[in-house]
Amino acid sequence: MNLAIKDIRHGLFRFVLTCLGLGLLMTVVLAMIGIYNGLVADALAVVKAPAADVWVVEAGTQGPFSEASSIPATTRDAVARMPGVAEAGAITYQTIEASHAGRTLRLYVIGFESGRPGGPQRITEGRGLGRSHFELLAERKTGLAPGETIRLGRDRFTVVGLVEDAMNSGGDPAVYVTLADALTLQTEMDPAAVRVQAARGDGGLRPPTVAAVVAPLQPGADVALLTATVRQWKHLSALSQSEQEQLLLASVVDRARRQIGLFLGILLSVSAVVIALIIYTMTMEKLKQIATLKLIGAPDRTIVGLIVQQALILGISGLGIGLALILLVKDSFPRRVVLEPFNALVLTGIILMVCLVASGLGVRAALKVDPATALGG
Repeated sequence: MNLAIKDIRHGLFRFVLTCLGLGLLMTVVLAMIGIYNGLVADALAVVKAPAADVWVVEAGTQGPFSEASSIPATTRDAVARMPGVAEAGAITYQTIEASHAGRTLRLYVIGFESGRPGGPQRITEGRGLGRSHFELLAERKTGLAPGETIRLGRDRFTVVGLVEDAMNSGGDPAVYVTLADALTLQTEMDPAAVRVQAARGDGGLRPPTVAAVVAPLQPGADVALLTATVRQWKHLSALSQSEQEQLLLASVVDRARRQIGLFLGILLSVSAVVIALIIYTMTMEKLKQIATLKLIGAPDRTIVGLIVQQALILGISGLGIGLALILLVKDSFPRRVVLEPFNALVLTGIILMVCLVASGLGVRAALKVDPATALGG
C-alpha cells in the first residue's frame, strides 16, 4: 500500500484544489518564460528574414534597427558590383498606423525589391507579390486575410499572401510591400506640405533613400574583408549578420529583456516559497498520523517516502496543469509566446529540486515528532 496515494485519496478535493492553484502559478511562470523568448525571437526575426551576410547602412550609425539609417537607393548597385557579393537588395523599414474594419492597426512596413534579398523566406498562405504596386504580404496576426484591401497612405493595397513570425522588437506585425510603394509611403507628403515645398521651388519631392542594403555573399567570401572595404567609403558603414543581431539584442531589447528576466526570477522565487509552504503545511497537518505510524513501528523511510512522494506529485501535477493551460492560451497573448522543450525541462528540474528541498523541511518536522503524541487527545 502506498501511503502517499492513500493520503491523497483521503483528502482528494483539497489536494486537487491545491494542484490547480499551483498550476495557475506555473502558468504565469511559463508565460513569462515564453514572453521573454518571444521578445528575443521577434527582435531577431526581422533581422534574419533577409538571410543576408552583410548589412550596408549609413556611416556613423548602427542602423537600421538601433538607429535611423538613410542611404541613397542607388547604393544597391554599387554593393552588388563588389567582389564576393552574390546579390544585393535595398530595403526600408517604417512604422505606420492604418484603419481597417473599424480598428486601428499599427504596422511595421518593410519595403523590398521583388526577386532580390529582403523579402520573407516563406509564405504560409496565398502567393508572393506579383505586381509592382499596391499588393502586400501581411503577418497573420494583423488579422488581414488574402483578398482584403487596406489603405496605406493615399493608396489601397490588396493582401495577396500571409506570413508568420514577422514582427519588430515592439511586437508590431509586419507587412511587406514593394520597394517602390514603400518609398512612396516614405516620401509622400500631405497636400498642404506639398504646396509649401512647391512654393520653395523643389517640386515637393524628396530624394529616394533606403534604410539599408542587404547582401548574401558567395561561398567562401570573406565577410570581414567586405565590411572593411565598405567602411572605407565615407558615407557608408557595414555590419555582418552576427554583428547586427548582437547589436539589436544589446541595444534595442536589452532593457526589456533584463526587466522581464528580473521579474521571472522574482516569480520563480515566489513559486519556490509557495511550494515550500504548501508542503510544510500539509506535513504539519499530518503530524498526529505520522506519530501513529511511528508508534506502531513504521520505519523512518516510510514517513520520509510519504512526504517526499506527495511533494513530488504536487509539483509535477502543478507543472502539468501549468503546461496544459499555457499551451491553450498562448496564442491569445498580444505578444508572441515562445516555449521550447528545453524551457520545460529546465523548469521541471527547478520544480523537482524545490519540492525536494521543501519536503526536507517537512521531513525534519516529522522525524522530530514524539510517538506519544498519537495517544494524546
